[in-house]
Amino acid sequence: MKNMESPMIFIVCSALLLLCTSTAYAQTAKSPPISPTPTPSPAPAPAPEYVNLTDLLTVAGPFQTFLTYLQSTKVLDTFQNQANNTEEGVTIFVPTNSAFSSLKKPSLSNLTQDQLKSLLLFHGLPHFYSLSDFKNLTQLSPVPTFAGGQYTLNFTDVSGVAKISSGWSNTKVSSSVHSTDPVAIYQVDKVLLPEAIFGTDIPPTPAPAPSPDIAPAADTPSGSTSGGKASSTSSPSSSSYKMISWGIWSQLVLALSGLLVLFL
Repeated sequence: MKNMESPMIFIVCSALLLLCTSTAYAQTAKSPPISPTPTPSPAPAPAPEYVNLTDLLTVAGPFQTFLTYLQSTKVLDTFQNQANNTEEGVTIFVPTNSAFSSLKKPSLSNLTQDQLKSLLLFHGLPHFYSLSDFKNLTQLSPVPTFAGGQYTLNFTDVSGVAKISSGWSNTKVSSSVHSTDPVAIYQVDKVLLPEAIFGTDIPPTPAPAPSPDIAPAADTPSGSTSGGKASSTSSPSSSSYKMISWGIWSQLVLALSGLLVLFL
């Protein structure tokens, strides 16, 4: 009897051990829980396209004189940094080559290097302004420029045309060279001359040249000649008066002679 119980106990223990092993393996064989898919973060806004001001001014129009001044004074670096490394952008007013060539007085050659640099900074605003924004600039005038301090510009809107006053010069925005955020470039026909450099003694508009005096013709009678003619024209009238007087006296003499003859 004892010999039969031992195999039974062994069989039961083996069955229990096998059952526990299967349960443990089943738990470990289960697939891990699926984690929720993370929500993708929004993509960052694309950086504004890099604008090369040198290339733009070279191909855009007759602005070589202005570009040369910008490069020699390093003002181009200031405008370029503002355009590509800030969120404000930049607005530049670019005079044409003819605007510089027609500038006789005052002459830019008499300026110091600091004054010339301030004059060029005076042509830029530290913010991007589209053409439609100039109406707001009219209300904000005077508007500060890159030159700072007293270097301000005044804007007026006349029938949709933006006009600019710098103190010494008055001009208008004649065309839009480039107007895509962050860079706005507008052509002007005059160099913007600030009062802070040239003062308030604005040169007057030159008077028209006087017309040349016309010399009298050679055959034009002078006063004395006309006077002589007047005296000569008056002499015939006096002689005729004398002749009439002599005629009357002669008739009287004849009449008296006839009366004397009758009485005698």
